[in-house]
This record gives sequence, C-alpha cells and structure tokens, in this order.
Amino acid sequence: MTPTILITLVLLWQLALLGYTFTLAGNAADEAVRAATAADGNWQTACQQKGERTLPPAWQREVSCHPGAPGYLTADVTLKVPVLFPGTIAFPFRVHGHAGAVQEADR
Repeated sequence: MTPTILITLVLLWQLALLGYTFTLAGNAADEAVRAATAADGNWQTACQQKGERTLPPAWQREVSCHPGAPGYLTADVTLKVPVLFPGTIAFPFRVHGHAGAVQEADR
C-alpha cells in the first residue's frame, strides 16, 4: 500500500507544479504587458525586464513582447514545467501565457 500512496502523492505534487506553472506564465505575461503600456521610451525592454523579474529564477523561460494593432501591445511568456522540483530537469512540453493591453496615452 505504501508505494501506491507515494506514487499518488508524487503525481499530485506534479499536477500542482503544472497548475502553478500555468499561473506563473499568465501572471508574468500580465505584469510584462502592463509595464510595457506604462513605459516611457523603450516599451519592449520594460516589458521583457518586468516579465523576467516577475518569475522565480528556477523556472526556464522565454519572454517576448510584440506590438499588435495600433496602440495595442502583447506579451508572451513560455515556461518549461519542472519535474518534481523547480530548477532541476523539465518536461519537454511548455506552458504558454499571453496577455495584451492598450497602450496608455501620452502624458
């Protein structure tokens, strides 16, 4: 019975990490695009820096920011799902977070 309980706990932990990775990706994309819309000057740098700072260092990631329609900015965050412990090996699939916002008017 003990192995069954341990395997169940490991699977539940892995599912929790998967859900947390989805949450991190979405939140980082939101924060990054929010920083881009409020930036004075280089919005792409502000977007990428905020996206990187929002994420814990253990997650392997890619942050990219793009202009959409005129006055609309988007941020994409891609994270690898860690296997059991963040900062170690990761699964080959990725979790994607996407956000968009309208650029704030000039002050």
